[in-house]
Amino acid sequence: MITSRPLQRLIRQFTAFFGVGLAAAVAHYGLLIALVEGGAAHPVPATLAGYVAGGLVSYLLNRKHTYESDRPHREATWRFALVAFVGFLVTWFLMHAFTVWLGGPYLPSQVITTGVVMLWSFLAHKRWTFA
Repeated sequence: MITSRPLQRLIRQFTAFFGVGLAAAVAHYGLLIALVEGGAAHPVPATLAGYVAGGLVSYLLNRKHTYESDRPHREATWRFALVAFVGFLVTWFLMHAFTVWLGGPYLPSQVITTGVVMLWSFLAHKRWTFA
């Protein structure tokens, strides 16, 4: 099967984004589980703390490995923060809806939320943050 260069680049970027996402997820889910299971926090604020921790990992690794961006940090950082803030709001809304309104378990709720936010983040960072 012959694929075009833009498609090959998109597949490579998404694969790198997924790998970076795994590293960020370890930070996110690790803090989420530690806070909830340790009894220190409800799942919604715990996942938001985890989201911030994962976001820091994500910025550093995506800038270098996924998008190979040469956009200056002073510009890329605020763009990344804006995309991350939208993801933060989506995370809050979905986790609140799943765990508070619907009474669902927090880990499956977080898995669904992660998928939604991952797609949003990949597209926004590709088209805007690191373009």
